[in-house]
This record gives sequence, C-alpha cells and structure tokens, in this order.
Amino acid sequence: MRLLGIKPLRTVKGEDAQSSPSRMTGLPEIRVYSDMDRLQALVHGTVLMLMAGWVLYIGKDVLVPVFLGLVVVYVIVGLAQAMNRIPYLGHVLPLQIRYALSMLVIALSLLVIVFLFITNKDRFLALAPQYQESLLAAIQRFAVFLRIETEPTWTTLRQELLAQINIQRLLGSMLASVSSIIVSIIVVFLYATFLLLERRSFPRKMENISSDASRVARIRAITTDINRRIGSYLALKTFISLFLGAISWVIMVIAGLEFAAFWAVLIAFLNYVPYIGSFLGVLFPVIMAIIQFENPNVVLSVLLGLVLVQFLIGNFLDPYVMGNSLNLSPFAILVSLAIWSELWGIAGAFLAVPITAVLAIIFSEFLSTRPIAVLLSRNGRL
Repeated sequence: MRLLGIKPLRTVKGEDAQSSPSRMTGLPEIRVYSDMDRLQALVHGTVLMLMAGWVLYIGKDVLVPVFLGLVVVYVIVGLAQAMNRIPYLGHVLPLQIRYALSMLVIALSLLVIVFLFITNKDRFLALAPQYQESLLAAIQRFAVFLRIETEPTWTTLRQELLAQINIQRLLGSMLASVSSIIVSIIVVFLYATFLLLERRSFPRKMENISSDASRVARIRAITTDINRRIGSYLALKTFISLFLGAISWVIMVIAGLEFAAFWAVLIAFLNYVPYIGSFLGVLFPVIMAIIQFENPNVVLSVLLGLVLVQFLIGNFLDPYVMGNSLNLSPFAILVSLAIWSELWGIAGAFLAVPITAVLAIIFSEFLSTRPIAVLLSRNGRL
C-alpha cells in the first residue's frame, strides 16, 4: 500500500477512540452524549430519591427520635450559649455546668407541661357535664340555623357516633399513644445526652475524616453553616412561639376562656408547624369558646383576637425568621410540610423546616444539585 502511495489506517485506542467521533462529526455528537448523561443522572437521582423515601418511611420509628434528639441538642447548646452572655456569671460557669443547667431547664419545662395536663384533665372531668349541656345547646342552635326540622339530642347523637366509632378500639389506641409518647420522650433525651457527649470529639473526627485538607475544610464549612442557620432558626422560633403563647393567653384570660394556660401552651407548640399550626392554634380555643359561652359576641371576640395575633406574627415576624435564618421559599416549606408529615406524621410536621433547610444547604454545595437549592431558596440567591 505504501508503494501505491496510500497510508494505512491507524487504529484508534483509548482517549483517541472517544474523541475521534467528535473530530469526525463535530459538536452535535458531543451534545447527544451530554443529553444522555443528563438523562442518566436524572434517572439515578429519581431512583435514589425513591429509595431514600422508602428507607425514611420504614425506619421512622428509629429515625424520628434521632432527629428529635438533634433538635434537643440544638436547644441545649443555644441555652448554654445564652447563659454565656450573662454578665459576670456566664464566663465563670464551665461549659458542662451550662449544659447541665440547660437540660434542667428543659426537664422542668416538660414537668410543668405534664402538671398542666394533669390539672386540666381533672378540672375538665369536673366540668364535663356542664360542657356537655353547652355543646348540645350549641349543636341545636346550629341545627335551627340550618333549618333542620328535628333538633338533635344526645340520644340520637350517641346512636350516630356509636354507629361510626368503635369505642373500645379508640380507647386502646389512645392509651397506646400516651405510653408511646412517654417512651419516645425518654429515648429522645437518651439520644440527646449521647450526642452531647459526642460533640466534644466531633472536631477531631472531622479532621480525620479525610487526608485532603481542602475536603475537610469544605465539610467543616458546611457543618458550621448548618449549625448557625438551624440554631438561629430554633432560637428565634422559640422566642416567637413563647411571645405568641403569652399574647394569646392574655386574650383568652380577658375573654374568660377556661383552660387558657393549656391553650396557650398548645398554641406555642403548634407555632413550630408552618401554616397549619396557626390554623389549629385558633381552631381549638374557638371550639372551646363555642362550648363554654352562649353569647356569640364573646366567641367572635376570641376568634378575632387570636386571628389578629396570628396574622400579625405570621406576616411580619415569621417571614423575618424564614428569610434571614433559613432562606426557604414559602411554597417549598408547604411542600416539605406535606412530604414529611406523610412520612413521619406529627413529628415530621415539626421537623419539616429544619430538615429542608439542611438539605438546601447541602444541595447548594454541589454543582449537580445546586439548581434544586436555588428552587428551594426564598429569592434565588444562595
């Protein structure tokens, strides 16, 4: 062939074999390979997301106490840091003493809540006959308003309810729920205690996680950002919840509503659940007002007062917390609330915002997942 002036074809290997199609056909084939890579990444990401959701759902009995323990650790650390800012006393107290005092404050708060529940339960049982008559009168007034010919009585109501509800099963599930809540609280505090013990050795573990100094620095920066944002969110949200509960308590006491302290504590807890918590925080006290008061003006005053407080805090203070500490879109919060509530129930509703914020921070650090973080953000800036 060389005698005829024809050069033999060279076999293409390695990188030349991969680059030769682009040399022969140009840019369009490179675009095809890029689209295939993106499709493959999308499929892999979807499968991974479905697998993660399945693991989260079947492992909720183990994972929920762990995440709640992390939240308790954030609260304990936040209280310890707040004690450090106390003049003269803060710098004298060792870190372990501040942690112990923080745990004591949380334990005393739980004891006060339990005592409040027990006291209100006995009082509610004592006033139950009176509330029963008031509730029947309210139902009858509502039936007259709807122009129902036969006014309901407790006999007809019991017949309708017993036809739909299995009382034995309901009582069994309630007792199981109470016992499981007590066990869950104990497990959560055990996790929180061991996490606090592990916190001292965590920086050393971070240094030994990789031999690449830049990678260790990047992981440390992500962890610091997560701790700063979540800690700031929980601190501000706790302050807002306490403020909301206090103002709601004043409104209910002025109206003369029974169990005002209990409803105030419930409103403060429900404020950790975005959007739905505000609705339930108004609904339950208003139902109590309907049962207690026959005067619709008093019920309307309770309703308007609680709605006004929820509106002012929800439209001024809460957006400030969400925007400055978490940078999450309201729509993303609503979707995450639906997803985590479906996966983990009530605990998922409380943990939805912190978990979504952590995911957004992690997604923002990788090029392939950065668009997801941008969509989750409030204003598109990370």
